[in-house]
Amino acid sequence: MPATDSTPPNPRPGIGLTVTDAPMPTDVSLISDALDRFNVDTTAVDDRRPLAVLVRDSPTGQVVGGLTGRTSLGLFFLDLFFLPPELRRGGLGSEILRRAEDEARARGCRTAVLYTISFQAPGFYEKHGWRRLGEVPCDPAGTSRVFMTKDLTPPTAP
Repeated sequence: MPATDSTPPNPRPGIGLTVTDAPMPTDVSLISDALDRFNVDTTAVDDRRPLAVLVRDSPTGQVVGGLTGRTSLGLFFLDLFFLPPELRRGGLGSEILRRAEDEARARGCRTAVLYTISFQAPGFYEKHGWRRLGEVPCDPAGTSRVFMTKDLTPPTAP
């Protein structure tokens, strides 16, 4: 009688597979650290570092927004950038981005990469010299992930 389970068999006996939307932080860290070790072993470059520009409420010291990312192998990866609505449109976002890019340059990064969503901030990044690499459609209809890059090398003097 045929099996009723449509799940493909595990290709590696003795190894369990789990699909989850709640991985343990230690599991994520193990995978991240193992990949980092592989990259270091392959390239002999050990330069992966987090990068954050945090916006704090002065009276409380609480973080209310900012930017997070990382630098590695000459690249600055901008992962997350958020400001509450009341802190937008006054130049704070531009200053946060400038500080992150400057720190990435100081770390030797030549290029920056990010993705945003079409309804988020592609125009903001374009205004600051980022260019679109491509777009991938996503939900809801008419929306896309916008992949962007920026050259961080200083312009050469004429």
